[in-house]
Amino acid sequence: MLYLKQAVIVEGKYDKIRLQSLIRAVIIPTDGFRIFRDKEKRALIRHYAQTTGIIILTDSDAAGFQIRSHIKSFVNAGEIMNVYAPDVFGKEKRKAQPSKEGKLGVEGLDKELLLEAFARAGITGKETQRSGEPVTRLDLYEDGLFGAPESTTRRAKLLEQLHLPARMSTAALLDALNAMFTKEEYRRQIELL
Repeated sequence: MLYLKQAVIVEGKYDKIRLQSLIRAVIIPTDGFRIFRDKEKRALIRHYAQTTGIIILTDSDAAGFQIRSHIKSFVNAGEIMNVYAPDVFGKEKRKAQPSKEGKLGVEGLDKELLLEAFARAGITGKETQRSGEPVTRLDLYEDGLFGAPESTTRRAKLLEQLHLPARMSTAALLDALNAMFTKEEYRRQIELL
């Protein structure tokens, strides 16, 4: 069980139900795209970002990344941490059809995978802080993860190796790497490529 001071933002009520057995925290569902119109919920999320910080955990499909981006756009102050659900293909038990992209959402992921996703983001339920030099955009460039002819393929291999969603942007990858690793640990991951 993870005990978190931050509020955790998820897409829907089934995601919230799934997390309630894993974490003790305020869990706020966005109700999917309703967050785009719900001024009160946006104000609540901004409040938590400024007071306790927030953790965003959305599905790894296009809709999840769109909701994640929208939250980042209206939270202009405070602490935002990102937990990325891994790409796992399948269908949730309660649904008749798989999602449009065929990926499981947060509600369909195994508890172990969700806990690993929190751990990869540096969230262990204890106050932790990485020390040392951060990974920079220049590091990503020099390691061929963007700006090079084969960078898309190379970045996809790293994302798969780290069990992160294939849809992550370079900026999101950089945030995740700095939450997961010191610069030395990152170098070891690059060597494994």
